Amino acid sequence: MVSPLAATPNPFRGVVVKTDQLPPDPNDFAAALDASIAEWHEAGYEVAWVDIPLELATHVPIATQRGFTYHHADGDGITATLMLIPDSFIPPYATHYIGAGGVVLNDKEELLVVCERYRIDNRPPFYKLPGGALEQGEHIVDSIIREVLEETGVTARFEALTCFRHWHGYRYGKSDIYFVCRLRALTHEIRMSEEEIEECLWMPVADFMANDDISPFNKGIVRSAIESDGIMPADMPGMTPDPTREYFLPDFINN
Repeated sequence: MVSPLAATPNPFRGVVVKTDQLPPDPNDFAAALDASIAEWHEAGYEVAWVDIPLELATHVPIATQRGFTYHHADGDGITATLMLIPDSFIPPYATHYIGAGGVVLNDKEELLVVCERYRIDNRPPFYKLPGGALEQGEHIVDSIIREVLEETGVTARFEALTCFRHWHGYRYGKSDIYFVCRLRALTHEIRMSEEEIEECLWMPVADFMANDDISPFNKGIVRSAIESDGIMPADMPGMTPDPTREYFLPDFINN
C-alpha cells in the first residue's frame, strides 16, 4: 500500500506538504500524491500546498497533471496549490514592491540630490532624491540609511517618516509603495556610486523648489518632509518589542 505524502494542516482548512520529505523519485512522488489527494478529500481539506524545490523540478508536471496550479516561484523552486473544494480561498502572493526615498538635510539646510546614470525612456538628466528598494527582511529605517550611504557616501540619521505614495501598475503588474523619510546628514563629503549615479550634490532647498526640471512629486515630498513633523520609529505601547516589526508613531504617543 502506498503511503501518502507527509503533510501538516494549517489553520485555514488547508494541508501543507513537508518539502524535506518529498520522494526524490518521480514515480514514487506520483503514487504518493495520488494517495494524498484521496486522503485530503476524505478529510475535508479545502486547499493543498506543496513547495517543489528546483532539484525536484521533474515533480512539477506530475503535480500540474493532477490539478495543481502555480502560486508563485522564486530562485529555489515553486509553490503550487490544489483546490480540493471548488472556489476555496487561496491568499494571493505578494502584490507590492516597497521602496524608500530620503530627504537628507545638512546643517546648512541644503538638500542631498542625485542624478541617476540610467533613466527610464532616455529622459534628460534631472535631480531627484537618493533611495531605492528595500531588501527582503529589511526595515524602512535601515534601508534608507543604507541606500543614501551606497549612492552618495553620506552617513545620515533617520528622523521621521513624512509621507508615502501608493502606485499601481508597476513592475510585472505589481503595485508599489514608496516611503519618504527625513534624515539628518552626519557627514558632508560626497562619495557617489559611479555605477548608479551620474551626479550628486548638496543643493539649497530654495534652488531645488525653483528648478523647473524637477518633478512636482519630488518637490511635494520635500515640502512634506520639511514642513511636517512626520511620525517616528517607536515601540508600540503595551507590546513587547519585536525585531521583526517596525512601528512609526507620532512623537506624543510615548511622552
